[in-house]
Amino acid sequence: MQSSSRREFLKTASAGAAAIGMTAASYARVVGANERISIGVIGCGRGLRAHMPGVHKHAKEQNLEITAVADPWKKRREEGAAKAKEWYGRPARAFVSYRDIMALEDIDAVMIASCDHQHTTHLEAAAKAGKDAYCEKPLAMEVDRLNRCYDAVKEAKIVCQIGTQVRSYPTSTGCRELYKTGVLGKVSRIEQCRNGTKPYWYSRIRDVKPSEVDWKEFLMHRPMRPCRADHFSGWYGVRGFSDGPVPGLASHFVDLINYITGSTIPISAVGTAGVFTWKDEHEFTCPDQVEATWVYPEGFMVNYTTNFGNSSGNCIRICGDQGTMNLTPWSKPTVSSAGGNREKQSKLSKEDVPVEPVETPDHYLNWLQCIRTREAPNASIDDGYNHAITVLMAVRAHDTGLRHVFDAKKREILPG
Repeated sequence: MQSSSRREFLKTASAGAAAIGMTAASYARVVGANERISIGVIGCGRGLRAHMPGVHKHAKEQNLEITAVADPWKKRREEGAAKAKEWYGRPARAFVSYRDIMALEDIDAVMIASCDHQHTTHLEAAAKAGKDAYCEKPLAMEVDRLNRCYDAVKEAKIVCQIGTQVRSYPTSTGCRELYKTGVLGKVSRIEQCRNGTKPYWYSRIRDVKPSEVDWKEFLMHRPMRPCRADHFSGWYGVRGFSDGPVPGLASHFVDLINYITGSTIPISAVGTAGVFTWKDEHEFTCPDQVEATWVYPEGFMVNYTTNFGNSSGNCIRICGDQGTMNLTPWSKPTVSSAGGNREKQSKLSKEDVPVEPVETPDHYLNWLQCIRTREAPNASIDDGYNHAITVLMAVRAHDTGLRHVFDAKKREILPG
């Protein structure tokens, strides 16, 4: 395939760079001036808001172009194609289905910004087509599809970046380096409260004409149901298309904790959830109140809560017996001896001290660099697998009211 030969060129360019003491990016710009990375975007909602501008700001430096877009909604794919024309002087090819992008031999990489229930299908297809991929979180809604997708990515050896971009903040790397010093002492509890007056899916509701939507393409493997404008555009609030705040928001949180502490998958999960406040004509089914608690083999408990009936009380904290790392907000973390055991001599100040950032490429740039170097990106498929299992454990727990565990040998989530 042409895309395979293009990736081999990029890999060869990286080897040449090392041989003459240049960075891979610099070498690629000199030797591969005409070897542009051709990108296809699948899902032009978040794709247009975040993914396209995220890579475009690196377009000149990294020599890339967005050349194709796909979305089942006519309006969105036309917007995506038009934005590409604004940036690159020619419109991106626009398709209804991701399959058309996968069939293009001149596409080197895809950005998967589709709905939660579509992620594994799109990523598995990218792996089988030999295309590098940036895939939104949460990675999966079902364990069997997660396992199949994971295996496909591993077998194809594509460069796969998962969209948990918070781990690529310089301050997140700073938190990780500080955590390694043990200055917090024995960490016992890590928690996030992420609240709001209204669920985030309400802000996504748009006036959609069903005649402009390929509904079967959107549903994919989900059972047929009527096409509703509010449920199509506000799919974040519909079970079957999303599982709500734990996968939607806590995936960022648990992935960040994995990055900072070195943890991977918890021992167990319990949880509860429900729709308590937002019962209205939209009939959204994702919970507006959730609570999930995981126990980790490292010896700490992690708790996540969302209240979409009151916005007060937001926090992210890592609590040790020598002090607290406060990541509220996670772009401006601080550390202090607050809450530590007074009988022990803490090395931390009583006042909040900003965590020193560590220079880190942004998430999109890291992916683009790795496409050329063939190195593992900052949020690899393994990291995506870990956050997906973690949030799915909690979803199973709050759906059943039972404690759930992960059987690593069987790669199954089970009551236990």
